[in-house]
Amino acid sequence: MVLTDVPGILTDPDDPESIIRRIHVDELKELVRDGVITGGMIPKVETCINAVENGVKTAHILDGRVEHSILLEIFTKDGIGTMVRQ
Repeated sequence: MVLTDVPGILTDPDDPESIIRRIHVDELKELVRDGVITGGMIPKVETCINAVENGVKTAHILDGRVEHSILLEIFTKDGIGTMVRQ
């Protein structure tokens, strides 16, 4: 789990509603390559990609400003951040 100050991976950094709830590693690499993911999100995304490619089932990027964000991600059907999987 990566806690940050954004809701998760966004297709438009200015629109919190553009959050990607679930994404596969290959799709994530495309977003980085296409310049959709930039700046400070790149290290977070690369960390998740590395974790998943090395055996972690899922990696999550969550907004650490949200109270109980980890519990909400784990114990609710839709979660609140972005889940990265193989």
